[in-house]
Amino acid sequence: MSDFCRDVVVVGAGPTGLALAIALRQYGLDVVVLEKEPSTKREVRASVIWQRALEVLRDLGCADRFLDQGLSLRQAEVYVQGRRVGGHETQVTGTAFPQPLAIEQIAIERLLVERLKELEAEVRWDAEAVALRLGVDGAEVDVRGPGDRLQTIGCRWVVGCEGAHSLVRKTMDVPFEGERRVDLQAVQINAKPDWKFPTAPDTTYFFLEHRVCLIASPRPGGGYRFFSFLDDPDPQRVAPPDVDEMRDLVARATHDPATALMPTVPPWYNRARFHDRVAGSLRKGPAMLAGDSAHMWAPIGGRGLNTGLRGAHNLGWKLAAVHHGWATDSLLDTYSHEQRGIAQEVIRQMRRNVMELPPSVLTLAAMRFLGPAVLSSDRIHRRGRAVLSELPRHHRASELSTDGAGRGGRGALCAGDRLPDVTITHGGRERRLHDLLSYDRWTLLEIPDRRPAPDAAEELRRAVGRFPVPAEVFRVQPPQGGGKAPLRRGSLLLVRPDGHIGLRARAGDHQALDAYLDRWFVRKS
Repeated sequence: MSDFCRDVVVVGAGPTGLALAIALRQYGLDVVVLEKEPSTKREVRASVIWQRALEVLRDLGCADRFLDQGLSLRQAEVYVQGRRVGGHETQVTGTAFPQPLAIEQIAIERLLVERLKELEAEVRWDAEAVALRLGVDGAEVDVRGPGDRLQTIGCRWVVGCEGAHSLVRKTMDVPFEGERRVDLQAVQINAKPDWKFPTAPDTTYFFLEHRVCLIASPRPGGGYRFFSFLDDPDPQRVAPPDVDEMRDLVARATHDPATALMPTVPPWYNRARFHDRVAGSLRKGPAMLAGDSAHMWAPIGGRGLNTGLRGAHNLGWKLAAVHHGWATDSLLDTYSHEQRGIAQEVIRQMRRNVMELPPSVLTLAAMRFLGPAVLSSDRIHRRGRAVLSELPRHHRASELSTDGAGRGGRGALCAGDRLPDVTITHGGRERRLHDLLSYDRWTLLEIPDRRPAPDAAEELRRAVGRFPVPAEVFRVQPPQGGGKAPLRRGSLLLVRPDGHIGLRARAGDHQALDAYLDRWFVRKS
């Protein structure tokens, strides 16, 4: 029998597990995080947070402290076989976080733990989950603590965020589908370089050479993260690279034989190989998976950390809604479908990422001759920045996305899209649209066409008020002269707590709204 019962046990105190615990605590759930290590990681590891993940951190109440301790990345410079072929900016519009952030995992975990302490959540260090038993309505977790003391914790839900060898995933008995990436390794070092290139704390460098892609990304505290994808002629070589190996690699990729490297403190040397895998399901009864327990791939594009944070953001509000009895159990199943779809999309995109994969002779020739034209194209720049930011990633294929307003024009929002943070008019003044959103509730946006009925907003409030799920209603207008504004007059948008559109319907279509709410939520008794 268990010693006591918690609402949720999160196994693993990496960024995903900590972020999920924050999301659940914001909804009032009793959460304990179990971590077999004695403290947060002493390794710097992941180093870039993209714009969509910064929005996630805002919803978790800690974006400002990340911005205070990170570096905003403004641009990238691209060199092919020692010759500059162009550059591009990383800034995007439609968000309060126009630039990605350089910040390392050692700081990320510390800041998330600080936020958890504010929420009075419990993180148990030196506590390893060694066995798990799943039931119909809950689970039991056997935990080995200091001095090999064993304890059993009962819980309503358990979430595995403990990495590739997840106990929770193995207990769920779901396959980890995928394969090992062959002939690909990554080597890394944090160092201050003495080289021929300008030192710019907002500029990332890409250097492409035959079978080598070297990325030099500025890091807080000075210096660069030198991160190289290259071929793997000796897979048995597992020791981290030393300074001499990395210096020779940097000199080769940059065509600067005089390069010297001085390792930073704390040091970071790493050699890694990769698998591309996604769990066959991310939910089985009371057990769920998130982060590397759910999906993993070669860290091309720096997507692992960011996708894990987005998954925690997706799962947190859904688990809370089902736990509180606001929503039907099927709402929780949509997490698995949506997050698996995102992971599979990331894997497909990163396998085609010619900017970071070790280039062949033909790829190098194409980049050398076509790179200047490609990198000077505004259209390609916009598309590239959007992909990097992750703002366009959507859930259009999800059961939770219902489009009842017919097909919009080009660029129109669809159900499943992330709501852009554009300027709107509300209450007679201009505001940012995301100022009306909140992670602790749904948001119903009425965008009337010309003259709305005076009592229309009150009718909408009554409609959503029949359900216990928290929600607020706002009547907004695109700004005058908005041109190609994504918000279309005469529409109704029901926005999920994570900022994605659940329902798009015509203004005044209360039948579509009632049908959507009845499908996913439990009416008040």
